[in-house]
Amino acid sequence: QVQLVESGGGLVQAGGSLRLSCAVSGRRFSISAMGWYRQVPGQQRELVAHITSGGITNYPESVKGRFTISRDNAKNTVYLQMNSLRPEDTGVYYCNLHSPPYDYWGQGTQVTVSS
Repeated sequence: QVQLVESGGGLVQAGGSLRLSCAVSGRRFSISAMGWYRQVPGQQRELVAHITSGGITNYPESVKGRFTISRDNAKNTVYLQMNSLRPEDTGVYYCNLHSPPYDYWGQGTQVTVSS
């Protein structure tokens, strides 16, 4: 069984930084793509960072140059380093493991950026 547990969220002022972690249990981690998603009430969950099993990363324009996703396969953990945070980055951040045909999600961690 695959389980994902996020940590590292919190309240930060605009311009600050946070580092999110997602610990994954189960044997699928090293062979799976991982992603971080953000959800704001009333809106769809949106992708903010993606990393393949081989370490190739991808970001939407809204976070490019500010967010960095990385993975440590020895620790079964994926990270999201968020710098130069903006109030519009506020939301619940979810970790995702994509192992076709399945998708696994964590419980989410709240990030609040004050202006």
